[in-house]
Amino acid sequence: MASAKGAPAPARTGAPPAPLGFGLDSAAVRARMVQKLAAGGICAPSVLQAMSVVERHRFVDSALVNQAYEDTSLPIGLAQTISKPSVVARMCELLVGAEGARTGGLGRVLEIGTGCGYQAAVLSHIAREVYTVERLRGLHEKARDNLRHLRLANVHLLFGDGMQGYAKGAPYAAIIAAAGGEAVPQAWCDQLAMGGRLVAPMALVGGQQVLLVIDKTAHGLKQSVLEPVHFVPLKSGIA
Repeated sequence: MASAKGAPAPARTGAPPAPLGFGLDSAAVRARMVQKLAAGGICAPSVLQAMSVVERHRFVDSALVNQAYEDTSLPIGLAQTISKPSVVARMCELLVGAEGARTGGLGRVLEIGTGCGYQAAVLSHIAREVYTVERLRGLHEKARDNLRHLRLANVHLLFGDGMQGYAKGAPYAAIIAAAGGEAVPQAWCDQLAMGGRLVAPMALVGGQQVLLVIDKTAHGLKQSVLEPVHFVPLKSGIA
């Protein structure tokens, strides 16, 4: 795992202890969550495997650990949330279903909104490389702490304005956003590789959010509007 400027994050020996009450039971609880995801329509083997491996309870506050594998979003501080497992799996499956990913695997991914780091950890198992941007320093540092013990060499944590993307890592095979605005920033489309796919929530007139998929083709950008979703608002700047 790399820090904001690409330097290795400080090493820490050993993994933090599992929250009280989970320990060895977490694998069984996580397996039931994955079974429910599969029953709900998630079928990409790489996504189901990633969801089964990443320990979601390590990314939530200890007071909420017993809800970690329920299909619900949970607060992570600073008015932000960790997305539902079903939403994370759905968006990841959309990424691996892109034309370029089907033929050569999922390459470099840009994540907008690191949050607590959970989705970045899932992405690390299905993508070759992950760049993830967080605009709130408190969450950027929390994600760094959460991910450090996993030693994910292919995940790069960045502190900055996600609306600007991260041009130094472009072009990206996929871009995934954990916040929704009224329009997709042009920078994201510019940084998407030919044959790449962008998955993000978008606010319609009236405030309702829907999941938007944009495929970058030789004939231009192809947009598909999918099911309603609920994400925190997309904001610019850093804080």
